[in-house]
Amino acid sequence: MIEKAFCEAFKGLVVQLQVTAYDEQFLKRAVNNFTALPSTVFGDAEGGIVKWLKKNETIDGRFGAIVQLWVTGTREKSISKLYDQLGRRIRQGILVVPTTAVFEAYPTEVNTEFDMMDNVGHCGDGYEEIIQKYERDLISVPIMMGYDFLIERDVKFAEGVMGGNLWLFCDSIEAGINIGRKAVSVIESIDNVCTTFDVCSAGSKPETNYPEIGPTTNHPYCPTLKNKIPHNEFMVPIGVKSIPEVIFNALDLDTIKFTMKSVIEEIIQMKGLVKISAGNYGGKLGKYQIHLNELGLPEKYFRD
Repeated sequence: MIEKAFCEAFKGLVVQLQVTAYDEQFLKRAVNNFTALPSTVFGDAEGGIVKWLKKNETIDGRFGAIVQLWVTGTREKSISKLYDQLGRRIRQGILVVPTTAVFEAYPTEVNTEFDMMDNVGHCGDGYEEIIQKYERDLISVPIMMGYDFLIERDVKFAEGVMGGNLWLFCDSIEAGINIGRKAVSVIESIDNVCTTFDVCSAGSKPETNYPEIGPTTNHPYCPTLKNKIPHNEFMVPIGVKSIPEVIFNALDLDTIKFTMKSVIEEIIQMKGLVKISAGNYGGKLGKYQIHLNELGLPEKYFRD
């Protein structure tokens, strides 16, 4: 049922924020704006929703959500890229949605942080000010709606782990949809991890005939290419009609491993699941190799 394969993951830089709003409609619009276009090509910024919050779970007692934004690359270049993308997505995705506010939500102490004045605060055109509210230093940006947009002045960032993934080999498209959605629902129940593509239909590979558009389809694993590519290249097992992928980023490696194990435990008995594997590139892409048979799952689930 489970291949003795490994998931190849890699380092990234991440911020984790709490976004709040007057009602669920405005909140969902702001959060979707911020996390939209999870990754236009490999290496760009990507965002995801960690969890939705009830009013009694938020800093200001309103509807809320926890979101993450990630970038890859060398640390020096990544810091600049993350700061720029963070500002763009907050300015154009959250600030413009009525009643929204943004708070720092990294769960542990780190000694690196962004000052949000230059990339968001100055949207006030010089009329912004620092206020103390909710026992936090906030930038108050006047806007036309009749209230001020609030954002915490200092936002922490740190290294995390990107690219945790599972491949779910299913015997029908319907099974792929159902099992993929169940996997995503498990991820959504875990703190400090987000899935950037929900149920992902298009696993990619680094080798491509069209490098100008980035990674392209992982053609050996496309069920519809049976009899269209050489037999020795076609890697879809007999009886498999759909291979959804779930991809997730987390603040630390232990959370990635816990997420993988939790997903597998919840879907392993689902109807239509043929086998579970993971995406890797022979160890060439990422620092971390997370072997499925080292997650603490029962040995009876595995095959060579």
